[in-house]
Amino acid sequence: MISINRRAADLVRQMIHDHEALGLRVRRLGNGATVIDAGVETPGSLEAGRLFACACMGGLGEVHFVHPSYPESESGKEAGLRLPAVAVTVSSPPIACMASQYAGWAVKPTGYFAIGSGPARALYAGEKIYQQLEYADSAETAVLMLEGRQFPGEAVAEYIAEKCGIKPDRLFLLIAPTASLVGSVQIAARSAETGMHKLMELGFDIRKVLAASGVCPLAPVAADDAHAIGRTNDAIVYGAEVFFTVRADDGELEALIGRVPSESSRDYGAPFYELFLRYKGDFFQIDRMLFSPARVQINNLNSGRAFSAGRLNASLLRSSFA
Repeated sequence: MISINRRAADLVRQMIHDHEALGLRVRRLGNGATVIDAGVETPGSLEAGRLFACACMGGLGEVHFVHPSYPESESGKEAGLRLPAVAVTVSSPPIACMASQYAGWAVKPTGYFAIGSGPARALYAGEKIYQQLEYADSAETAVLMLEGRQFPGEAVAEYIAEKCGIKPDRLFLLIAPTASLVGSVQIAARSAETGMHKLMELGFDIRKVLAASGVCPLAPVAADDAHAIGRTNDAIVYGAEVFFTVRADDGELEALIGRVPSESSRDYGAPFYELFLRYKGDFFQIDRMLFSPARVQINNLNSGRAFSAGRLNASLLRSSFA
């Protein structure tokens, strides 16, 4: 069985070795756990964000920077908006995206809260998703990414290590706020993961997904985390394009494809920050069908057919990123 924690740990050690060049700060807690600041009190960097995202996928994904154009006319003939973007290619997508990258662990021991993603989730396996995936990791080292601004102390590290069944001195914790370079990069690198999660929400067996790739605009770093949440979500909802290779029934895909892109949501068309305010900061009130890439294409290896739906919305991206 692939060990996503061991693969990720190799990338994290590279980040530690190059921490000064990458704009990171590394500190060792009293219990031996390693905390890597990727944007709270340090600037981070684009390369740090790339490595952060690769490690978050358990070393099963490649991340690159590209510069596509986003047409702003219906015909697509105008050059439109040109933005830096993050491109991902993923091997073993059910493991890389859902067992590892998905932000599914609310880390909340007494006095602390952060959203956890990355391969350590598979050691804890505290989410129902692992029963569906039929995947379990076995490793002596754990890597967890935290989205937030509060540094984890010894008690938090002890809590996480215990949940993962490892010693604290074998734990790597990487923290980056949403409003940071690393935050923008690692969220943009979630295009395929967001599509995989939407497929799960719609009842599709994601174990049928053999390969995945995606491109998502890199949101400019906002002045605060609330506005950064808006921009990074807009980048995915209105600008991400995802491609899946599957083995499935054509009829199943025909019935599914139109429901995958974000435009199938009742909340489509408004900037995410506006929705956040409309629902008084309660994410659970936002239609969960919105959390999807803007455009999706699925290639079925069983028939050779390709199915696509959705559209990019450059006008909304322009207003969100202004």
